[in-house]
Amino acid sequence: MNRTARTNNGSGRSRTDAGSGGSARGNRFRSQGTGGRQGAPSRSAKSGRNGRGGRPAATGGEFALPVTLTPALPAVEAFAALDMPERLLTALGAEGVTEPFPIQAATLPNSLAGRDVLGRGRTGSGKTLAFGLALLARLDGQRAEPRQPLGLVLVPTRELAQQVTDALTPYARALRLRLTTVVGGLSIGRQASALRGGAEVVVATPGRLKDLIDRDDCRLDRVAITVLDEADQMADMGFMPQVTALLDQVRPDGQRMLFSATLDRNVDLLVRRYLHDPVVHSVDPSAGAVTTMEHHLLHVHDTDKHATTTEIAARDGRVIMFLDTKHAVDRLTKNLLSVGVRASALHGGKSQSQRTRTLAQFKDGHVTVLVATNVAARGIHVDNLDLVVNVDPPSDHKDYLHRGGRTARAGESGTVVTLVLPHQRREMTRLMADAGITPQTTQVRSGEAELSRITGAQAPSGVPVTLTPPPAERPERSGSSSRGRRGRPAQARRRSSAPSSSSAKGRSSR
Repeated sequence: MNRTARTNNGSGRSRTDAGSGGSARGNRFRSQGTGGRQGAPSRSAKSGRNGRGGRPAATGGEFALPVTLTPALPAVEAFAALDMPERLLTALGAEGVTEPFPIQAATLPNSLAGRDVLGRGRTGSGKTLAFGLALLARLDGQRAEPRQPLGLVLVPTRELAQQVTDALTPYARALRLRLTTVVGGLSIGRQASALRGGAEVVVATPGRLKDLIDRDDCRLDRVAITVLDEADQMADMGFMPQVTALLDQVRPDGQRMLFSATLDRNVDLLVRRYLHDPVVHSVDPSAGAVTTMEHHLLHVHDTDKHATTTEIAARDGRVIMFLDTKHAVDRLTKNLLSVGVRASALHGGKSQSQRTRTLAQFKDGHVTVLVATNVAARGIHVDNLDLVVNVDPPSDHKDYLHRGGRTARAGESGTVVTLVLPHQRREMTRLMADAGITPQTTQVRSGEAELSRITGAQAPSGVPVTLTPPPAERPERSGSSSRGRRGRPAQARRRSSAPSSSSAKGRSSR
């Protein structure tokens, strides 16, 4: 297919450490030192929701996919063949989205007909528009009452929420649908105000949405279409109780769509409990299946790792570098700036405004190296990013696939490089086998031609650079007291600026 550079990357454009990045499991590699439309099946029986009948046992980390009882509608070859409003088709053309990706071609005919959908596809495969176009098309012409959205997209992180919002905004605008984003780290009062004004679609992280519901600023009993994006990460981050509590509040006869890059056993609960006879579209989740992506394991010595990392960072072109901890990210960023590399840090210790500013600087080229914890491993799309470096190897194959998914998106090419110390080699070999990837393995040293050939590494200028820091964010008001501050004592205002105690788990990741 001939896709333009802006063709349908799943965002249209565009795990957390202690606070936002890294796996809670610990890293084995840590260095030593609207209800149914015509065509949708009936939801009258609860037994259909838990769908336990006749599903074979699965082996490995993923569960057996459910068997679809009602035949799925066939895939389409063009957006024009879909039952979508003409204004939506016009908006797709205006955005340069010319042809559907496989996951869109397969799922959209069914989701537009009101079917539940279970979609698995690697990051960058087009999942966002796969659910987003159906959601918006089915809500066309409807109007939400104050505090009562009609469509809901649940995502695990702020960054993914922003990506989904950015991707869907031009299409929502074309249909005159109001879309609002509900995440932690930003003013809960403004988000409540947007909901009171009426929003047909809400893109939300579970914790902040729960806070707004607890404040009576939002109700979900009118939500007819619900999407769970990256459900496996929500489970990994401990959001499953919040997610199920929210799903129990939406219309029981509504449409549900669940999309994820991997389908682990902990997602099986959601599938059995909330999806009724879903249409299943599943592609190999392994990033290794992407022929435009190269994988390299670079064996380095402890004493040479910093110099090797610095030379890779000094390459021409942008790169994302992943490390285990916030402290390591800040330290490497400071060192890179001191030798002339325009680097910026991204992790859960940064305020939302700082994170947004950092990503904008990286996307526009003002910053060439994004040094990050796993907070950047999902939900971030950057055009023409051709290199991802695991300075610290990921904790498992899922983290590897999601980190690598920042490159080689939407048919582009890319390279994933992992720096491996001697004591990490055995575990890294196992991890790559779990991911279904056969990497190229090379022993390298800083300054060598082979390192430059693989990564574009070069010596840094040595001239320190200073970047304009993102602005500090005002303290967030508490969930219970953000409605107007005028006339209140200063002491009360100070108390209200303390973080809300509800849903403390994962707050920095909302």
